[in-house]
This record gives sequence, C-alpha cells and structure tokens, in this order.
Amino acid sequence: MNVGDKMLDNKIFSKVFFWMFIGLAITFGVGYYVSINDVMLYNVFSKYYIFLIIAELVVVIWLSARIRKMKPMTAKILFCLYSLITGLTFSSIFVVYKITSIVYVFGITALLFLVFALIGYFTKIDLTKIGIYLFMALLGVIICSIINMFVGSETFNLGITIVCLIVFIIYIAYDIQIIKRNLYLIPEEDNLAIYGALQLYLDFINIFLRLLQLFGRSND
Repeated sequence: MNVGDKMLDNKIFSKVFFWMFIGLAITFGVGYYVSINDVMLYNVFSKYYIFLIIAELVVVIWLSARIRKMKPMTAKILFCLYSLITGLTFSSIFVVYKITSIVYVFGITALLFLVFALIGYFTKIDLTKIGIYLFMALLGVIICSIINMFVGSETFNLGITIVCLIVFIIYIAYDIQIIKRNLYLIPEEDNLAIYGALQLYLDFINIFLRLLQLFGRSND
C-alpha cells in the first residue's frame, strides 16, 4: 500500500468509526430514554412493535442494497433512522437487565470489538475468502433459532447464542477487510463510511446482545 492509499485508508476508517459511534449513541440513547418513559414504552411494545421491526428490516435492506447509488446525505439519514428505530426496540434491555450489567457488557463488547478490528486491519490473512462460510453459519443460527422457538430448549438456546457470538466476532475482522477492499469500489467516501459503519454497528450490536444473554443480570 502506497502513501496515498494509506492516507485514504486512514481517512475512511476515521469516518467509519465516527458514524458507527453516532449510530451506537443514537441506539443506546433512544433505548434508555424510552425505557424510563412508561407511555412511550407501552406504545412501542403494545402498538407499534411489529411495524418497527418491519421498518427496521426495510431500512437496513434498502440502505445495504442502494448504498452505491445514494446521495451521501440520504445514506447518512437512513443510517441514523435505522439506529433510531433499533433504539426503540432496544429499550426492552434497559427494563429487563440492570443498568450496571448493561454497562459492564458494553465494556466487554467494546474490548472484543477493538481486538478483532485490529486483527482484521493488520493481519495478512485474506479473511474475505471465508465470507460464504460465515454467512452459512449465520443462516444456520437463524434456522436453529426458529426451530428452538417451538422446542424451547434452554441448552439448545445457549449453544445457539455461543455460536452466534463467535460468528459475529469473526465478522468484525472480516468486515474490516471488506471495507479496505471497497476503497475504490464505492467511490464516494461518505457512502463507503456509512456502509462500513453499518456493518460494524450490526456486528457490535449482535455481540452485545449475545454477551448480555450470557452474562447480563436481570432486574428482579
């Protein structure tokens, strides 16, 4: 990598992590605010929950599929909108789990994220080749989760949680390399930054939720 590429690389990743931080701040901020507002909490989960889930899926699919052709401002707005909607559905964790437990798990997640982001950035191993295997593993987790909705096995659920955790931890390093590979495939810097921020945001959120399932202390 020459000096010009290195400078572009650093510039892009600065934007990626900036927008990822913005997304996480919106999600956790909105989630906490809703959790302490009884009326909003009731409305979210008794009236609008299914619509929020559908909106969440529509926005993330649209953003992922159209990112190369969007105007930068549109991409940023959609990313913030997705983070906000996720925050609304995320509010339940502040009701179910102790705030100290949430902070503790967030710290562990941040540490894991840092370690595997650095691995993805500096390793010479081409992790982009394992993308299909990660996707297949994730698809298997989703199928098993659906099956366990009918089986209701706690042991099976624990196994699913652990496998899902491992998959998303590896995804961090994988996505870091994908961002580096897309430096010239997505010519608009801001769009590439939003694309990268979205992928890493999803990795972080999924790891956080799995760790919370494993180590979180619930409110009595």
